[in-house]
Amino acid sequence: MKAGLALKIQRELLALGNIEKAKSIQRFFKTAPGEYGENDRFLGIGVPDIRKLAQKYFKEANYSDIKVLLDSKWHEERFLALIIITQKFTKKDNISGKDELVQFYLANLKAVNNWDLVDVSCYKILGSYLLQIDDFSILFDFAKSSDLWKRRISIVTSYAFIRKSIFQPTIDIANILLTDKEDLIHKAVGWMLREVGKKSPALLIAFLDKNALIMPRTMLRYSIEKFNQSQKKHYLLLK
Repeated sequence: MKAGLALKIQRELLALGNIEKAKSIQRFFKTAPGEYGENDRFLGIGVPDIRKLAQKYFKEANYSDIKVLLDSKWHEERFLALIIITQKFTKKDNISGKDELVQFYLANLKAVNNWDLVDVSCYKILGSYLLQIDDFSILFDFAKSSDLWKRRISIVTSYAFIRKSIFQPTIDIANILLTDKEDLIHKAVGWMLREVGKKSPALLIAFLDKNALIMPRTMLRYSIEKFNQSQKKHYLLLK
């Protein structure tokens, strides 16, 4: 039997759905056969509306409610569930409460199966927690995984560390993912390297001077986005 609150949330989401918008979103998230989002299904709801519902129900929602939403075939229901977990995590003051939420998150990673679901949750939940316990080893395991989404989690989670001016985990994970074949990983690594460069330009330049020749072009372009034109030209001409 479905959790009562989850059913209520599902009905409210369904009422917000838009078939034409859903078709457009499905193209954007590459849901055709053979694409990274194959079989993902959308109701056609904007993120602001999903966030409003999450804010409305996050205090009341329990693990059973969240589990129902995470197991849904609908992308927006999984997105909402992850926002609820994030909001609950930020409200927890004690490490045991946070540990419980993180273990629940990790046990349900199969629901975190598109790039926006990764990006909206991993650094806020897992990243903040790993900072607190000062143990990043799980991310290195994820970086070596055959699962695309675990690999993206490994690098995007490091954004939490960058915000605290802790850069080495990002650099180490970027090295592991340097020759990854997936464009979504190229973009994520480039993004995180760019964030490192905002706080430590010298560290980013050192990484590029060592690796620019072997980096995928998309990764390189993302990482140098904030450089001046002369710097950009220098690195792009190396490719």
